[in-house]
Amino acid sequence: MAAEHTVLDPRTMRDVLGNFCTGVTVVTGHDGREPLGFACQSFASVSLDPPLVSFCPARTSQTWPRIREIGTLAINVLAHDQRDTCMAFAVSGGDKFTGVDWTRGDNGAPALTGALARIEAVVEAEHDAGDHTIVVARVTGLTALHDDGPLLFYRGGFGRYTTETILDEETATDVNPLR
Repeated sequence: MAAEHTVLDPRTMRDVLGNFCTGVTVVTGHDGREPLGFACQSFASVSLDPPLVSFCPARTSQTWPRIREIGTLAINVLAHDQRDTCMAFAVSGGDKFTGVDWTRGDNGAPALTGALARIEAVVEAEHDAGDHTIVVARVTGLTALHDDGPLLFYRGGFGRYTTETILDEETATDVNPLR
């Protein structure tokens, strides 16, 4: 039995899904002539064994096909003070690297200065998914660069993470599993 296709208002979908806070990354590659990159919020860890991550570029992206052709890439996890870096990579066309400090990573992809972390990877698989492509990439290198907080995106705006102790109301004990 085929599933019924429900038509949803794109604005409503964006507003509702905007309640899910995400980190912000910039996916980069280098074709031997110039650095390439695009901002991406749809990044996730997929598997530890084998080490896989995913991200979802828009099908209209002009940058993703060029990085795909290279095959190697880096996912730069942006720090809380890198909003301007995100905005530079969120636009279509132009030289996105103007005014952005970077070096070549171990796999040749641009490593953005000031990023919290860098994940180097190779393209493993792609899956069409509506107006985006789901990319699964095999991790080939990991670098945690510093301890600052991440840049976050929530309800159409940028923010930052702060630590706050969450107490269980009945026992008054710290319920933060990360401590």
